Amino acid sequence: MGNETPPLLELRNVSVVRGKNLALDRVSLHIASGEHVCILGPNGCGKSTLIKTITRECYPVQSDDSTIAILGRSAWNIFELRPQLGIVSPDQLTACTTDATGMDVVLSGFFSSTRIFPNHHPEAEHRERAEAALARLRIAHLGERPVVEMSSGEAKRTLIARALVHEPKALLLDEPGNALDIGGQLELRATLRELANAGLSIVLVTHHVAEIIPEIERVVLLQRGRVVADGPKEKVLTSEQLSALFGARVQVFREDGYFHVHA
Repeated sequence: MGNETPPLLELRNVSVVRGKNLALDRVSLHIASGEHVCILGPNGCGKSTLIKTITRECYPVQSDDSTIAILGRSAWNIFELRPQLGIVSPDQLTACTTDATGMDVVLSGFFSSTRIFPNHHPEAEHRERAEAALARLRIAHLGERPVVEMSSGEAKRTLIARALVHEPKALLLDEPGNALDIGGQLELRATLRELANAGLSIVLVTHHVAEIIPEIERVVLLQRGRVVADGPKEKVLTSEQLSALFGARVQVFREDGYFHVHA
């Protein structure tokens, strides 16, 4: 029993206040190591706050019946935690879209920055691992290209390479398909499928049902900061439940392992 892998995430009755708003309202959530999960909900439902709580950018309200543990630990040095979790978020995309090259952005993952600054001194091993991450995503050719000159899809894949450079336990993706055209979305899905099949735990946070790759078997519905459904996607992604979640009548259909909705 002592050798069991601790869960990636264990939240019990977690509430988070941002400004004057209760962004998460007594959320309980268990995600096993190696599990692929989608957190689905409309804009403003608390999805990004959940990611920021996991990464310790937001902290929950203290309560006697509230606990949070990541990889089996309730207390982390933030600099020890960051290499365990690969994060890709809209905030990162904005911060990293500069004249820094793809290689510099991937290397910046070792320094928790957005580019390589004069006080950073990457070692040969860092460069080797950054090159390997770029090659893994088949974007080695972007190493010398400024991110500001990349397409949205290229920039997203560069950020995924940055997230993978530490060989993390899990990849957390916050609305990864935003701003991508159809080609970029298809490339992103193919990349996520490869990573999922390679054994990396995927936590996808989105409001787009079509982004849920076939390898993700479990879906958690989040609405107004609360978990309103959690289970196998075949039981959760129904026309009735998604209509209630998004406040609009929709029909759900499945094709080639993907779920889609239409009005």
